Parts: sequence; structure tokens; C-alpha cells
Amino acid sequence: MSVIHRTTLKPTKLELLTPWLPAQPWYAGAEGQRPELDRTGGFRLDDPAGEVGIEFMVVTDTSGPEPVSYHVPLTYRGAPLPGADHALIGTTEHGVLGDRWVYDGAHDPVVAAQLYALLLGEAEPQMQRVSDTPDPSVTARFTGQRDAAGPTVTSVTSVTDAPHGTDITLTTASGGGPLILRVQRVLGPGEESDTEALGEITADALRPDGTPARAVFVTAHAQP
Repeated sequence: MSVIHRTTLKPTKLELLTPWLPAQPWYAGAEGQRPELDRTGGFRLDDPAGEVGIEFMVVTDTSGPEPVSYHVPLTYRGAPLPGADHALIGTTEHGVLGDRWVYDGAHDPVVAAQLYALLLGEAEPQMQRVSDTPDPSVTARFTGQRDAAGPTVTSVTSVTDAPHGTDITLTTASGGGPLILRVQRVLGPGEESDTEALGEITADALRPDGTPARAVFVTAHAQP
């Protein structure tokens, strides 16, 4: 279960994200604009192996004319992830765990596997800031072909960042063809569900006025 340590983090998560965010293709701010970020939602998932911290963070940028909320999956590792230098957001010193490598979780295979498990109801979302506490506000549905042997991701074949978000293409043990997990990067709290998607993950995020609303974090699609 997720353990949240009450300790220091130097630099902080927001300090790591501030210079990283404007370089992403889905960033909605103006060129040269420096984000002003606040944490405004999210949840966690457990790594079954207990090695990788997984967080789905919502940050709201108030530097522009209108606030914009972004969904940034993060993974925290005790050592570099081989072949993932392009996805490294930065390193930080955790007051309990020591040096941590922080990655854009959309490019981390552990996140792909656990998102798929969540879609199939085989992973339990956890509260973002409370240890060992399920988060019942996170919901998932999936109407695609299910794996008889359980939620098994056999490989992640590609990860593509684009203005609409990040597409993770994976193959599963079901043999039903490649599945695309679309990580929604710019959140619109209160937006309508995608009725054509094979599945989706929704959770609470704050509107600009501070009131909570549902937002779609991830959708699942068959590869065209």
C-alpha cells in the first residue's frame, strides 16, 4: 500500500515541474511563459513490486489569463530507469528515502501496467496524501476484451507525446490487438465522457474557483 512520508523533498515536485512543463507539446501557455503551479488533485497507485512510487498529479497553472489544469503522472525511483533519459523530469533528495529519480510516468512501463490493471478493476487507487487509504472517488470502466489470465501487459510498443496528450500503445495477454491508453494532459473538470472509448479513468479535480468536479484522466482505445 502507498506510504506517504511526512518529510522534506529538495527540490520539491513543483520546483521540478516548473521548468519542465513549458517544454511539453501539450503545454497551453504562451512561449516564454513561466508557470505558476499549485497542486489541485490527483491519486496514487501501488507498484506490486513495491519499488516504484506512482502518482497521478494535477497541477494548475495560474500564470496566464485563465487557469489551466494539467495531469502529470509521476514515478519515483531509487535508481535511473534504463533507456528513459528523455522522460526524466529531474532528481530530488527525499528526507527518508534519499536520492529519487522523478520521471514522466507516461513513459514508465510500470505506469502502463498499473493503468491497465485499474481499468480492469484489478488495482485499487489510493489517496494522494494519506498512507494506506483507498480513494473511492477514482472510477474506472472498461468494455474491451479482457485477459483470462488477469491484467497482463506483455509490452509497451510506443509512447507518443502530442498536443492532445500522450498515447501509450501496449499489447496485452488477451490477444485482442494493441490497445492505446490516452493520457489526458490538459484537464477540463466537468467535461463529458468519451462514449466511443473502450474505457476511461475519472477522478476529482478542482475547477478554477476551487470547487471539485469530475475530470477524465485516461481513456482507452483500440488501435485504428
